[in-house]
Amino acid sequence: MLTFTENKPNCAVGRKKVNLAILDMYDGEPNQGMRCIHDILGRFSDVISYREFDVRGRAELPDIRNFDIFISTGGPGDPREGDGNWDLLYNEFLDQIWIWNQNHSQKKQLLLICHSFQMACKHFGLGQITQRRSTSFGVTTIHKTPEGLNDPLFAGLDNPFWSVDSRDYQVVQPNGRKFKALGAKLIALEKIRNHVEFERAIMAIRFSEEIVGTQFHPEADPVSFLEHLKKPMVKEKIIELKGKAKFRSMLEDLVDQEKVYKTNETLIPNFLEQAIRKLKVASAPTLI
Repeated sequence: MLTFTENKPNCAVGRKKVNLAILDMYDGEPNQGMRCIHDILGRFSDVISYREFDVRGRAELPDIRNFDIFISTGGPGDPREGDGNWDLLYNEFLDQIWIWNQNHSQKKQLLLICHSFQMACKHFGLGQITQRRSTSFGVTTIHKTPEGLNDPLFAGLDNPFWSVDSRDYQVVQPNGRKFKALGAKLIALEKIRNHVEFERAIMAIRFSEEIVGTQFHPEADPVSFLEHLKKPMVKEKIIELKGKAKFRSMLEDLVDQEKVYKTNETLIPNFLEQAIRKLKVASAPTLI
């Protein structure tokens, strides 16, 4: 049985603000992801109130009845593993959201990022989780699929578009039978790499009208990535693995207004604006 953390949201839908829960999957590790998410939510402070839940450190899960929107973050480690407690609770949380949306007119909106996305893909059986031969790290191009060209999550983004990618694991080999059963859509793929024979990773899935996820980091901004690159160990590792030319290319991509900055300014705001719009429509009284 899924047990929820007791909470008291500030407002309900139909009043001034909607309630959002951040599911922190970083397990206490220093990161820039939370700062970036806070920054984006700050742009919506007049309509959104939010609380954070430490999923992996304290096995905290929000009571889904008290929140309208959920953002589940990236995080370190193998998405196939857990401690037998928080991971089972998290999987049950995913089921609770899915079941709620099948049985209520006012749906719960959920965005899954990187580690959370990988766990959801495993839970719903949409693809295989494998360890990459080498870490994918840097600014990467992401290609919309035919079904992703008109997905509202990507509205305003070019094809391809750019974002920060940071992962040792990947979701590959989409299970067509499971996609069909759930009504899910594969909406983005990894960059085209003609010089290697590896399968392109799945970069985004629309699990349902209300649930969507990305394997990249749409919350990342140039400031957060530059702070990471300033660390001597990070810089040395990138140069060792990728070379000095690749490192310089990363720096150039960060100052390009049409790359990381544009995705940061567009994708999660798209998700939030669409979620708020759906919630307002669902809460509006029916006129007879």
